[in-house]
Amino acid sequence: MPPSLNLPLAAMTGVALDRLLGETPRWHPLVGFGKWADTIERAFNRGAWRRANGACAWVLAVAPWTALAGWAHGKGLAGWLLDVALLYLALGGRSLAEHAGRVLAGLRAGDLAAARAHVGRMVSRDTADLDAPGVAKACVESTLENGNDAVFGALFWFALFGGPGAVLFRLSNTLDAMWGYKTERFLYFGRTAARIDDLLNYVPARLTAVSYALFGQPRAALACWRGQAPAWESPNAGPVMSAGAGSLGLALGGPAIYHGRIEERPVLGAGRAARGDDIPRALALVRRAIALWLAVFLAIGAFFA
Repeated sequence: MPPSLNLPLAAMTGVALDRLLGETPRWHPLVGFGKWADTIERAFNRGAWRRANGACAWVLAVAPWTALAGWAHGKGLAGWLLDVALLYLALGGRSLAEHAGRVLAGLRAGDLAAARAHVGRMVSRDTADLDAPGVAKACVESTLENGNDAVFGALFWFALFGGPGAVLFRLSNTLDAMWGYKTERFLYFGRTAARIDDLLNYVPARLTAVSYALFGQPRAALACWRGQAPAWESPNAGPVMSAGAGSLGLALGGPAIYHGRIEERPVLGAGRAARGDDIPRALALVRRAIALWLAVFLAIGAFFA
């Protein structure tokens, strides 16, 4: 097999494993990493130098595992198999689809309480008082945004650096989800984690936005991206969600409750309000974009073979 095809075929295998198996039911490495990160946070998130402490904590949490993956990378068939395994563990495409599917099942069954509970596991906003359209909107937003966080970001860094790249991205993204909040506890301590995640996601998010635009309404998607993304607080979620919403012909964003307070978020996209039946459409958008990325990886690898 030509060396240039090693990574594309590893990417295809890792995506296939994620699609077939999903997350491991027990002993998932990210669970262990979360406990490791919690221990580090309790030890470092104190004193007057919390911003510097947060930077040191990020390095201690991420660097050893990324370095270990780098040491094993590229060592024959065993290294290739390890790359496949690391990508599989870094991906969350099937998990995202399963979570969204549970929300859809609750909405279709008329069980709003269950739908709220399930969407609450996907988003950080308060979901207890959401009506059915609010649940559907939250689920579609999370599906679009996490398409980048759970799939495309890991694929991008895997394409550049193999398994170590996927590990770096996934652990960094996990720390942002744990420490990147603007609360009293994490405002300074979590700033490094949030900034590094923004940096690692900058290019993948924009490639994700382009991919979403290609499989729906491209003109609307690009117009929404240009006009709406700059007003969104997150520099990467804005392009992804505005392009995805425009491509689907939906109006997302708007006010949402976080930690008991209403946040006035800009409107994203254009068109009607989201409904339950838009959840499968958002998932289909993610799947088609994954297929496109894998095809591009394979084409590039074949060109240089």
